[in-house]
Amino acid sequence: MASFTVQGDQFLYEGTPLTLVSGAIHYFRVIPEYWKDRLSKLKACGFNTVETYVAWNIHEPQEGKFCFTGMADIVTFIETAAELGLHVIVRPSPYICAEWEFGGMPAWLLAEDGMRLRCYDEAFLSKIDSYYDVLLPKLKPLLCTNGGPIIAMQIENEYGSYGNDLKYLEHIQESMVSRGMDVLLFTSDGPEDFMLQGGMVPGVLETVNFGSRTEEAFNSLKQVQPDKPLMCMEYWNGWFDHWNKPHHTRDAQDAVHVFEDMLKAGGSVNFYMFHGGTNFGFYNGANNHGIYEPTVTSYDYDSPLTEWGDVTEKYILLRELIAKYLDTELMPLPEPVRKMDYGSVQMKPVAPLFDLLPVLSTPVQRTCPEPMEKLGQDYGFILYTTKVSGPRQNCSLVLQEVHDRALVFLDGEYKGVIERWDPQPIEFHVPEGGAELRILVENMGRTNYGPYLRDCKGITEGARLGFQFLFDWTIHSLPMDNIDLLHEPVVNVEEGKEGPVFYKGSFHIEQEVDIADTFLALEGWTKGIVFVNGFNLGRYWEAGPQKTLYVPGPLLHAGENEIVVFELHGTNDLQVTLQDQPDLG
Repeated sequence: MASFTVQGDQFLYEGTPLTLVSGAIHYFRVIPEYWKDRLSKLKACGFNTVETYVAWNIHEPQEGKFCFTGMADIVTFIETAAELGLHVIVRPSPYICAEWEFGGMPAWLLAEDGMRLRCYDEAFLSKIDSYYDVLLPKLKPLLCTNGGPIIAMQIENEYGSYGNDLKYLEHIQESMVSRGMDVLLFTSDGPEDFMLQGGMVPGVLETVNFGSRTEEAFNSLKQVQPDKPLMCMEYWNGWFDHWNKPHHTRDAQDAVHVFEDMLKAGGSVNFYMFHGGTNFGFYNGANNHGIYEPTVTSYDYDSPLTEWGDVTEKYILLRELIAKYLDTELMPLPEPVRKMDYGSVQMKPVAPLFDLLPVLSTPVQRTCPEPMEKLGQDYGFILYTTKVSGPRQNCSLVLQEVHDRALVFLDGEYKGVIERWDPQPIEFHVPEGGAELRILVENMGRTNYGPYLRDCKGITEGARLGFQFLFDWTIHSLPMDNIDLLHEPVVNVEEGKEGPVFYKGSFHIEQEVDIADTFLALEGWTKGIVFVNGFNLGRYWEAGPQKTLYVPGPLLHAGENEIVVFELHGTNDLQVTLQDQPDLG
């Protein structure tokens, strides 16, 4: 057993003052085989603590069905940190933001009409309590009060940026305390007055999140919470990327200088991020400040440790500064993870998506084109099909609130794309006798921050030609969660035809010692997703900035390794390249 407490303006661990130098590593963004490598590199940089969010949506992907294995094995992640002598800060708030899908909340919450998120709504609170009934008993043995490494836990995340419901915050606090979470509890908010006022809980330590102007941020915290420790719970030493926008970097010297300001002020710090990792699969989030902006697959964040775990200039400078301020010896620099150039891989078309619908999905009939959540679907794609009467000249197809990107086909012919951020209608003629209209919608990630969290996916209101709504739809859910079904023979795909097609290829690794990390480049491809040996690496898009997908070596094996690409538009080159260098833009 150990104690971690607050006394005046200091943190005490076992009665001794402790400055927390913490770094964020999200277990759900790193494959388990690399947890120890990344945590060891945190330790070698001089950090004494690791911080992680807990993503509700990976632990309860379906209501009442829980997962704590593989990348969701939070217990093993925390135990690994303990083995390395690291303290652990856990942030199990129901909402985490984190540029993660729906801010970490499970999409099935959106299937229930009328439920209010992140407030004292009994329906919402009952879902949290059922989740905590399973999650928190797993964390209880790992608390420092029970001899474990967890020294502190967060109640809610940046709540003052969203609401001001103190009754809700106190319910979350009580839900944790009543389940034995007897370590230091805290909240964290931005440095603005309204954020701090809305997010604080009486008697609970408040921390502040910022990326610059240390004195100003800490003074804001002092005004609402005098005579308590100063802690920056999220020091944004880098930043994340959106599709169609430039890649973010931050000068290493500038980032380290701001950190030094915090140490000079007597503050404790949690680097957000120390190691960002990857938004594998469909787990990237999105921002919406009036315009929807989806986050890319990489979560490199320009962190001290890269997406693939390499040491950066920022890391080296931090390591030297920490050794100076905390008067510790410099630990040896860790070895980088090996990388390999496996060369080009030829890809062959399996079949167009529409030919594989009977294999991939069971259709349902609905009067209106309902969103994914109403059909029990969380991620991936959804296809809406209806019959349009004809002849009609100069039709204008309008998708009322499409979330997020829709490909339109008339009698199998591609007519164009309607995007949420620029929802221009598509014009076409309908021939005599009518035509089949198909609309394939991609969920590009639910909003993770701000007032627009209620982000259902698909066609959320309706589809119309001019002012006439279209009814009577056949809907195929396409979550893309079982590509093992793709055992169809290779077929000829019509030359030059635009549309969604599955492609397969394979490459051979002679022996185990030849396995290494690699980066998948898709020059000439347009937009889609990639699976390697059945693992969903995430999205690619020629819009950039990201140009390669990270492939961790443990996903590979000796012998034949399979690549499946689901391409939405078409490719100029039936090959992909596995190279030893990343390109994040």
